[in-house]
Amino acid sequence: MSAQPSSTPIPCELVTWNRFHAQARQLARKVRDSGFRPDILVAIGRGGYMPARVLSDFLDLPDLNTFKVEHYQSTRISRQAVVRYPLSGSLKGRNVLLVDDVSDSGDTFAAAIRHLKGKGTPAELRTAVLHHKVVSSYTPDYYVQRIVKWRWIIYPWAMAEDLSSLIGAFAKPPWAEDVILERLAADHGIRVTRPLLRDVLAMMDG
Repeated sequence: MSAQPSSTPIPCELVTWNRFHAQARQLARKVRDSGFRPDILVAIGRGGYMPARVLSDFLDLPDLNTFKVEHYQSTRISRQAVVRYPLSGSLKGRNVLLVDDVSDSGDTFAAAIRHLKGKGTPAELRTAVLHHKVVSSYTPDYYVQRIVKWRWIIYPWAMAEDLSSLIGAFAKPPWAEDVILERLAADHGIRVTRPLLRDVLAMMDG
C-alpha cells in the first residue's frame, strides 16, 4: 500500500472479509486456469499473509513460506523497501508464486524479487495480488482488480492500523465520534460503523 504524497485528503476503499475471500478465490482460479502449477507459495509480509493462506487452501498447496518487507507504515510511506526476517530455505529449481495484497509503487515487489533471487534460481517465479494499481512500476502476473483511479485500499486485517492513522491526522482526544465518522466519510469516502470506530479509538488510547 502507499499513501498519496499530497496535502489533499487520501481517497480510500474498505474491503470486507467476505469480499476479500471472494477475491482471493478468484485469484486462485486465475492461477489454476493459467496452467501454472506452483509447488511453493511465498507471502510478502505483512500484506500477503492472508491472501497467500487462502491461495494455499484453494490451490491445495500446503507449502507456504514467508518473509517481511517493510515499506509502508500505516498510511505513511518510507523512502525505501527493506527486507526484514529473510526467507528461510532454498528456492532453487522450484515453481514459486510470490503473493502480496496490492501492487502500488512497485518498490515492494522489486525488493522482494531481488531477495528471492538470492535464495537460489527458481524454475519459474510468478507473482499475484488482489489489487493492481496502474501507477505501479511493476505489473504482477495475476491480479483480480485493476485500480485506475488511485485510492488507499484498507484491508480487513489492517482496519485499526489504517483508520488510526487517518483519524490521527485530524482528531485528538477527547474523541468526538460523530465528527470523526463524518470526516472519514467526507474526506476519505469511507463509512465506518460506530462499534468499529470505538475499537479503533480504544486502541489509540492505549
